[in-house]
Amino acid sequence: MLRMAMGAALLGGVWFPVSASDPIIQTRFTADPAPMVFDGTVYLYTSHDEDDAAGFKMVDWRLYTSTDMVNWTDRGAVASLKTFPWAVQSNDAWAPQVIERGGKFYLYAPVSVPGNPKNVIAVAVADRPEGPFRDALGHPLAGPADGFFDPTVAIDDDGEAYLYWGNPNLWYVKLNKDMISYSGKIEKIERRPADYQEGPWFYKHLGKYYMAFASTCCPEGIGYAMSDRPTGPWTHKGQIMEHNAASTGNHPGIIDYKGGTYLFGFDYELNFALTPIHHERRSVTVAKFDYNPDGTIPALGWWNRTSAPQIGTLDPYQTVEAETIAWTSRIKRDRDRPFYWAPGVTTATSEAGDVYVTRITDLSYIKIAGVAFGEPGASRFSAKVASAEESGSIELHLDKADGQLIAKLPVGATGGLDAWRTITTQVSGATGTHDLFMVFRGKGDQPLFNFDQWQFAR
Repeated sequence: MLRMAMGAALLGGVWFPVSASDPIIQTRFTADPAPMVFDGTVYLYTSHDEDDAAGFKMVDWRLYTSTDMVNWTDRGAVASLKTFPWAVQSNDAWAPQVIERGGKFYLYAPVSVPGNPKNVIAVAVADRPEGPFRDALGHPLAGPADGFFDPTVAIDDDGEAYLYWGNPNLWYVKLNKDMISYSGKIEKIERRPADYQEGPWFYKHLGKYYMAFASTCCPEGIGYAMSDRPTGPWTHKGQIMEHNAASTGNHPGIIDYKGGTYLFGFDYELNFALTPIHHERRSVTVAKFDYNPDGTIPALGWWNRTSAPQIGTLDPYQTVEAETIAWTSRIKRDRDRPFYWAPGVTTATSEAGDVYVTRITDLSYIKIAGVAFGEPGASRFSAKVASAEESGSIELHLDKADGQLIAKLPVGATGGLDAWRTITTQVSGATGTHDLFMVFRGKGDQPLFNFDQWQFAR
């Protein structure tokens, strides 16, 4: 059963925040979450399962950002197999991780090369966390060798950087300070943690070293091990999430952010909302947890029993990217399958690199969580849109898709789906803090218009 927090509750005048939806990204299939905290923002890098994937079909890496753990802004593809022109271009853009050092951002990604063995680790570099990333070497950093994928990287307090990877074995190497080379040899962990399969996530917390991982297939859960040293030996400590038949694979990512600790992983909820047949079409999700007093990690319920609360609110009086989304779906119709979720909007990227919302159809909607209108509230709403038709509109509702209507914005023809225009309407009743639902209306099942940005005014 798909789980989604339906909105903030107002009890005694106090706003109680929503929790993250499961999954947190609904505009496309995402997997292998690799979160990074930088300059007060969570940068969530993911691999990307194509919409028509049966098995693994993956050609690029995507980025989503958040400052409240519930509303996520789509930043588009930051790298792809084309970033590494020497690699096989048809598939195998598997689990990445990004780290910052010295004002540069380094993306470690598994790709394939012709021949057998095919698995290698590549590295790309960028000047900004949003990319674009460029090939740092023109050749693999490590490999080829069987099982050389799922890289994870961390920099210790003494400045030493370690890169781990592997399935079903676990390898590591100490990186040089340039982060794109190493001078020692690649080491194999001879006694890898019990129940280890793949997807390692290496990090340090309060003086202890942690190795979270996807536990033995199949199905996979999320296990972890601890050590007093960055190179082990590793002691298996148990399961963060038990093996679960709902997930044939997994891949953890763990960060500390604004006083909390967050576990990212993935499930197959959106795939099974569309079809009863298993495909490798995965969806990233997140849960908040607290360490035990001895530094161990508690066992969490599966994603349908655990989540992450919204921290903070969203300011509607600044320009907000339309692709900032807590949830998107479509209001259920009689002919729809008996699942809570149906495909809503998605995103696209212009030739100039701007991400915008598209595939807007009648009854699709976007939810933005925890919008702080305040007092006396909003009086106007503006949206940057592009349309070739006259029939579309945006309805603004509070707290649910059929909640209080505060505005309706007709979207007339602007001259085409790439001819952008900002249009404005009056707003009534937008005070306090609420979840905002943007419900799209129009004729038929064809796309109505594109949507780039929005903003309220007092």
